[in-house]
Amino acid sequence: MDWWGGLVAVAGGLLLLWGVLLLLLWRARPPDLTVREALRLLPDLVRLVRRLAADRALPRGVRARLWLLLGYLLLPVDLVPDIVPVLGYADDVVVVALALRSVVRAAGAPALQRAWPGRPAGLAVVRRLAGLGET
Repeated sequence: MDWWGGLVAVAGGLLLLWGVLLLLLWRARPPDLTVREALRLLPDLVRLVRRLAADRALPRGVRARLWLLLGYLLLPVDLVPDIVPVLGYADDVVVVALALRSVVRAAGAPALQRAWPGRPAGLAVVRRLAGLGET
């Protein structure tokens, strides 16, 4: 019975840690970013991440963060499973927002401008997401 108690304690601790991490990720998102707005940008964001990851002018650490982001998005295991309505994709949106914020601040606005494949309105959203403000 002692073995089961330890297993339950570890599972409970992991569940609590998962909840705290999800809460921190959600609180760190830009306040004006809605899930719907972020999902509309998804195809352009994927192309942006791919273009930035392949840009040899960027530091290796910045490109490594982008490859890690792509790896996270491709993994079948998420913080919140994608089958959970709304929240399943919300954790992906928050992780992408945090990673892009870090990468764009390190790479700079010119790299973002050069690599952006979408419309100017989408670029404005990404700039806000990255904390760069409007142009």
